[in-house]
Amino acid sequence: MRPVSHLTAFAVAALGIAIFSSMDAVMKGLVIGLGAYNALAWRMLAGTVVSGIPYALSRPRMPPRSVLRIHLVRGVVSAAMAFLFFWGLGRVPMAQAIALSFIAPIIALFLAALILKERITRMTIIATAMAFAGVLVILWGQARAELGPDAFRGAIAILASAVCYAWNIILMRQQSLVAGAGEVAFFQTIIVTAVFLLAAPWLLVAPPLNQAPALIFAALLATASLFLLSWAYRHAEASYLAPSEYTGFLWATLWGWVVFGEHVSLFTVAGAALIVGGCILAARRRDHAPVADSEALLP
Repeated sequence: MRPVSHLTAFAVAALGIAIFSSMDAVMKGLVIGLGAYNALAWRMLAGTVVSGIPYALSRPRMPPRSVLRIHLVRGVVSAAMAFLFFWGLGRVPMAQAIALSFIAPIIALFLAALILKERITRMTIIATAMAFAGVLVILWGQARAELGPDAFRGAIAILASAVCYAWNIILMRQQSLVAGAGEVAFFQTIIVTAVFLLAAPWLLVAPPLNQAPALIFAALLATASLFLLSWAYRHAEASYLAPSEYTGFLWATLWGWVVFGEHVSLFTVAGAALIVGGCILAARRRDHAPVADSEALLP
């Protein structure tokens, strides 16, 4: 594998998060219009085509059973994570949803040490703590607002999704070390689609035709994000890339304001400054941990 600098991998991961956050904005509108299940089910069906065509054109070989097992585990975890997150996203402002989800990289940082045997450096902890302090400032400011019981239930769902996402970050690192980006995007999409379709006889409803462009656009954004994140996690350890998740808050703030008219408080601005500072500090880290051996990650 051709050597790639950690800074390049971090930049690609941040781009993947930016695209994924833009997809969140599209999906929030779809969740409001179609409900969480139908918005996700139809987006995943569209994503199966979007990711399947380039994967089929690459003339792939069937992955070995050990790799298929990683694909399956991540797909099931991602299905639960996605439903909980987007159900909550339909009930709380985008910036708050992303801020709550920031607990995931903190959990992932220590899961990477436990599962992937990656070394947690002092600089990584300082950078993550700095970014997490920004999240706390934002939550403190938003706690002063009256949100209501529905928003509270949405916040709980997003926190549960964040726990799933922490594991997902580790699985993404494992998966990217044993499979190419195109394979990861395809199997991730098709497995999550299969999970959602289990409930199709009872819950699936055909969407209005005017929602089709948004569903296809969301699928394109999700596939592009999966491809970029898989590439990044193939070239750098999870504990190093985890702080890139914090850049998603900036995009959530922007799209929440532009698309949904959600206002940003001074607490949000202060918290965002801490988050960006933490991410820059993490990206400039020089004492990198060794990359885990891909064979050691196979179940």
